[in-house]
This record gives sequence, C-alpha cells and structure tokens, in this order.
Amino acid sequence: MTRALEVAFFEELGAVGYGRLSIEAVARRAGAGKAAVYRRWPSKQAMTVELVSRAAVTAVRAHDTGNLHDDVARFVRDTMTALSDPLVSRIIPDLLAETARNGELAAALVPGIRTPRRENAARILHQAVERGELPTDTDVELGLDFLASPIYWRLAVVRNPVDDVYVERVTAKIIAALKA
Repeated sequence: MTRALEVAFFEELGAVGYGRLSIEAVARRAGAGKAAVYRRWPSKQAMTVELVSRAAVTAVRAHDTGNLHDDVARFVRDTMTALSDPLVSRIIPDLLAETARNGELAAALVPGIRTPRRENAARILHQAVERGELPTDTDVELGLDFLASPIYWRLAVVRNPVDDVYVERVTAKIIAALKA
C-alpha cells in the first residue's frame, strides 16, 4: 500500500500542485482511506518533504568515472533525464514557487533536498581536485552552481530541447568555468 500511496502522491502533486494537494485526494487516487496516509505521514507537508526528498536525492548521483569530463557529462545527462520526465517537469517549478510563498515548507525541504544533492555533486569536484584535474583552491560552492544551473535553466525554465551535442557543449563550458 505504501508504494501505491507514493505513486498517487506524485501523480496528484503533478496534477494539482502543492497548494491544492490534499491527503484525501492522494488516498482516493491510491484506492485507500485517509487513515492509510495518516499512519505513514502526519501531514501533507511531512508527506511532501519525505517523498520529494527521497526522489530528488536518488534521481541524480555523482559517479567516479576516473576523469572530470566523463563525471560532469554523466551528471549532466542524469540531470537532464530527471528534469525531462513529464511529471518532474510539472512538480519542480510548482514546488519552487510554493517554497517562495511558504517559508515553513522551504525550511523543511532544504535539509532533505538541497543539502544532500549539493554534497553528492560536490564529490565530482573533490574527486577532480584529488586527481589533479582541478586546482586545490577550486571554489566548490560556485562550481556546484555551474553543474546544475545550465541544465535546470534549459529544461525547467526555457524548456528548450537537449541532445548529445548540447551535453558536450555544456560539459565543456562547465569544465572551463571550473578551471577558471
């Protein structure tokens, strides 16, 4: 039943957004009663934080391919795949808008999403420093912005298509920025 509730949660969140999301609608979509949801999560916010955090953290992992170019290219491809999912492309902008209005939700999502995702991506940069591919004084915080921002901007904001040529172009630019 938990899996059915999770699927129903994401489908409902994608359909109506966080503001209109209700425990009742999630339960109905999953073919369960409200009590089944409340046994697992005490509130809409708790359900959102747990499920979105888990999905966001597992969607894109940093890998050690042995070189910076391939690590960045894989991260770019994995991020593109995650952001290209039709459901994800509806949920992320909605949650970003909601966190701008709802400070409590924003504060709850930061430790569950932003912090572990940035720590995960930082491994790419730290590995490159250890291999001597990046200088020891590399600005990791700024580098993390370089890793994610162009892909997010392209797919979630301006919604332009991406392909392998784009992956190579953006990978080269990210690496150039990291080395500058």
